[in-house]
Amino acid sequence: MPLERYELLLPLTYNDGSPIDPEKFQQTRRELIEKFGAVTVEPQSVHGIWTHGSKEYSDELIRFIIDIETTSETEKFFKELKERLKIRFQQIEIWITAHPIRLI
Repeated sequence: MPLERYELLLPLTYNDGSPIDPEKFQQTRRELIEKFGAVTVEPQSVHGIWTHGSKEYSDELIRFIIDIETTSETEKFFKELKERLKIRFQQIEIWITAHPIRLI
């Protein structure tokens, strides 16, 4: 069965600049481990800049990575997770990408 890498970029601060409670990251980590049995977390932050309407936002983000078999159930899970994360992290958008991978 083919494999995919899902990457989630999660902000370290709310849009007003206040820090996000670390428990929200732990909750997300637990949720992914319960569903898939593993997750990789890159604790060093990456910097993102984006616009919404005429306002520019600047984010510091951490990346969660999950490598799993490609299934329609997995796609559905991540679409539903995205909506929960938008609420949990109080964000307009949460960036989740999927990339085909090949193990060597």
